[in-house]
Amino acid sequence: QVQLVESGGGSVQAGGSLRLSCAASGYTYSTYCMGWFRQAPGKEREGVAAINSGGSTGYAISVKGRFTISRDNAKNTLYLQMNSLKPEDTAMYYCAADTTHGGNCATWRDYHIWGQGTQVTVSS
Repeated sequence: QVQLVESGGGSVQAGGSLRLSCAASGYTYSTYCMGWFRQAPGKEREGVAAINSGGSTGYAISVKGRFTISRDNAKNTLYLQMNSLKPEDTAMYYCAADTTHGGNCATWRDYHIWGQGTQVTVSS
């Protein structure tokens, strides 16, 4: 059974940092694209960052330079290091997998396996 389980969310003041983790199981994790998404209340879900099987990364403009996505294929785990957090980063964060691609991971609609989400709240 394919499963993604996020952890590491919480509450932090503006300017602080958090590290999210996502444990994957039930498929060949290292082969495929992985991504982080977020959804704030009243807003559509948006892609935040993606990483391909080779470790190449891409970011939304709103988080570039502040967030870092990484993966540990030995541990089947995805990470999102979030620094210089802003109140507008407040959202439910989801990790997701695209098991149809391993190289080009930039198409957000291709992600089709989702975790349950972890809440990130940034206060001013």
